[in-house]
Amino acid sequence: MPYLFVHFREKLTIDGEQVHFAISKNGTDWERVNGGKPILTCTTGELGCRDIELVRLHTGGFVLVATDACIVRYMDDQYRVDWRKLNHEGSKFLSLWRSDDLLHFSPQELLFLGRDDFGCLWAPEVFFDESTQTYLLHWSATVKETDFEHMSIYACETKDFKTFTRPKLFFDRPTEILDSHLVKHGDTYHLFYKNSNHPSGVMHATSKSLYGPYADDGDFTAIMQAMAQPGSYEAPTTLVLPDGRWCLMLDFFGCEKEKMGYVPFVSPAAGNAAFERADAQFTFPYGFKHGHAVEITPSEYEALRRFSSEN
Repeated sequence: MPYLFVHFREKLTIDGEQVHFAISKNGTDWERVNGGKPILTCTTGELGCRDIELVRLHTGGFVLVATDACIVRYMDDQYRVDWRKLNHEGSKFLSLWRSDDLLHFSPQELLFLGRDDFGCLWAPEVFFDESTQTYLLHWSATVKETDFEHMSIYACETKDFKTFTRPKLFFDRPTEILDSHLVKHGDTYHLFYKNSNHPSGVMHATSKSLYGPYADDGDFTAIMQAMAQPGSYEAPTTLVLPDGRWCLMLDFFGCEKEKMGYVPFVSPAAGNAAFERADAQFTFPYGFKHGHAVEITPSEYEALRRFSSEN
């Protein structure tokens, strides 16, 4: 069962904040695609992208969405090294590409979701609701109503990534939250997210309904808070390994920029959130930053390997 991990790279140069690919035959040993160079380079908007998501459409083909941002390019001058200013004024659009084969992509689109009161749109992810054949697009945002001081999770629905319902609040907590990751195993929806304070760290919540309410998992919180620097993990994403174990990847940023990246945690089975850190079981060619791993077919895996060898 091969996998593709879409991500960006935390570098001191602009080529890091573009679309990068890595592939794996087993979900644990990863190899770079295209020599570690970008697969897609942004040509519009902020001219960079972060927080990259890839979804396989049930009708065939793929859609890739990402945060429209380039911190390396604009942080010093435009945003004056102020993340609060970026929350208020940055990333008013999402970037979107389409592909039939993971090798050829449509031109970059800037996706406006019908509301001009967002301070930013960050960390998009997509959940496919099989019961309605509808995609739930969810992301982190600040809004004018709270003077852009409180980040929450907003969402809209689409069936074709061309028309979208008006965005609404999807999930909120008393403190700022961001980086939502939503999956379903059995009859339970699992929502992972980053909590900014009290406590600061990645959280896990569950519900029997897509739209909640979601109840926080105290046992998972205890696991996360027992780690060193729990507030320095973000961007949760999961994949089910070929042997049925559940892998949670958390993006660690509490170190030098070019040493940042995902670290793996593993539980015995999908839906079991008793995760243990498992660095020794995984290999990465470099630090992957905020992205998502998806299952691909053996033929798609081989095509990406051939692409790498030819470039």
